[in-house]
Amino acid sequence: MLVTFGRTIILYVLVLIIIRIMGKRQLGQLQPFELVVTLMLAELATVPMEDKDIPLIDGIIPLVTILLAQVLLSYISLNSQRARRIICGTPSIVIRDGQIQEAELRRLRFNLNDLLEQLRIKNVTNIADVEFAIFETNGSLSVILKSQRRPVTPADLSLSTSYEGLPTPLIIDGELQKTNLDQLNLSTAWLRNELRKFGYQDVEDVLFASLDSQGNLFHQGREACKARRKT
Repeated sequence: MLVTFGRTIILYVLVLIIIRIMGKRQLGQLQPFELVVTLMLAELATVPMEDKDIPLIDGIIPLVTILLAQVLLSYISLNSQRARRIICGTPSIVIRDGQIQEAELRRLRFNLNDLLEQLRIKNVTNIADVEFAIFETNGSLSVILKSQRRPVTPADLSLSTSYEGLPTPLIIDGELQKTNLDQLNLSTAWLRNELRKFGYQDVEDVLFASLDSQGNLFHQGREACKARRKT
C-alpha cells in the first residue's frame, strides 16, 4: 500500500511539473499537439500507478520523453511560420461580411447548428451583424461585428477617460502582500492604520483588501471578524 502511495505521489508531482513547464493555457486554449501531449501524459501516468509490476523508471522515462518532444515542437513552431502552420494549423474564416462560407465549413466538417451555437455563446443572434467570424487554431470562435453593430465606446463619442489600471491586492486570505505594498511605495504601518479606520484590529482579520489606481481601498473582513463585531 505504501509503495502504491509513493509511486502515485512521485508520478503526480512529475506530471504537475510537466504541465507547469507546458505553460498556463487552459484546456480549451490548447493547440492540437499540446492536447495530444496532455492526453498521453494522463494515460502514461496511470499505467505505472495501477501496475506495481512495472518499474517506476519505466513510467518516468515516457513522461520525460513526451515533455522533451513537446518542448522541441514548441521551439520549432515558435521560430518557423511554416512549421507552425503544419503543427498548429491556420485560422479559418467561416463568416465574411455577413455571409457564411459554406465551403470552409465543409472543409472543417462543422455544421450550421454548431456555428449558430458558437455565435449565441458570443451573444450574437443575427449573422448579418457579423463582419468576420474566425475559427482559431485552438477551436475557439472569434467574432468581429460590423462597425454599426459594435457597442459605443468613449472614443466613438470623443470622450476622454481617466486611467483605470488594475487594483493591487494588499491582503489575501489574511496574509499581507508585502511585495505589492513595496511596489506602491506604501508601508505596512500605513495599511494597518487604514484598516483600523474600518474597525480591523489586525491584518489577519481581513479576508481580502486591494487598492485601485484612484487610491480607494477595498476591504472585506473574515466571517469570524464579522461575528465578533456583532457580539
